Amino acid sequence: MGRVTLDARQLNTYFVLTEAVSLLQHHVEQQLRDEGGLSAVQFQLLARLAHAPGALTMTELADGVVYSRSGLTYQAGLLEKAGLIERGPSPGDERAVQVAITDKGRDLVARVLPGHAEGVRDMLFASLADADVETLGTIMTRVRDHMRALPPRSAAPRKKRSE
Repeated sequence: MGRVTLDARQLNTYFVLTEAVSLLQHHVEQQLRDEGGLSAVQFQLLARLAHAPGALTMTELADGVVYSRSGLTYQAGLLEKAGLIERGPSPGDERAVQVAITDKGRDLVARVLPGHAEGVRDMLFASLADADVETLGTIMTRVRDHMRALPPRSAAPRKKRSE
């Protein structure tokens, strides 16, 4: 099989994208830690639960935030210990664990959300025209949908230790 490379335009776009995402993530992490003592993943979990019509299963949460199930279990344990979520058996599937946000969790999301939205607006959207926002959303939706259509990493065969 031939060597796969990126042309200069693709490489530059990749570097710009990864740098922009890293800068945004760093800013978001800092704001969430300063204002709510939360990591970005914890905030994503709480925000998703706060906006869900009801409780979600751990699997739904893991898929929604693109996080490993073991990592999610750990984060959910921290959030539960802090009184921000509650976990219990799912009424529809005894093997599934259901997660719901508590009033304390809703209050925390409401407290950090304005600063979060302001930071995202300042870091990501301030330099874009309305048409740019729409174009970026369309492009990133297409990229995300393509990535989600690929087989999950867990479906790939494991490499042998000798490789």
